[in-house]
Amino acid sequence: QVQLVESGGGLVQPGGSLRLSCTASGHIVSIRAMGWYRQAPGKQRELVATVTRAGSTNYGSSVKGRFTISRDNTKNSVYLQMNSLKPEDTAVYYCNADLYGSDSWGQGTQVTVSS
Repeated sequence: QVQLVESGGGLVQPGGSLRLSCTASGHIVSIRAMGWYRQAPGKQRELVATVTRAGSTNYGSSVKGRFTISRDNTKNSVYLQMNSLKPEDTAVYYCNADLYGSDSWGQGTQVTVSS
């Protein structure tokens, strides 16, 4: 099993920045990739960004050019730098670990973009 703990959410004004962190513990050798998904009220959960152990990244179309995902394998952690935030980025952000066919999820952290 893999446990994920997120931090870094909060309230920010439009145009501002936030950095989310997620640290994995447990059977970390089973992790193929880590990433972030988000879910806004009344909407489906959607991809934000993922990064493989080797460093290959993938981004959702709505965040390309504004968000950057990075990973520190020595700390079993993944980070999401979010710049130029918009009100439509408001959602609960979930850390995800891809375990070669199954998934582990964090508890979620709220990001609110509002003036």
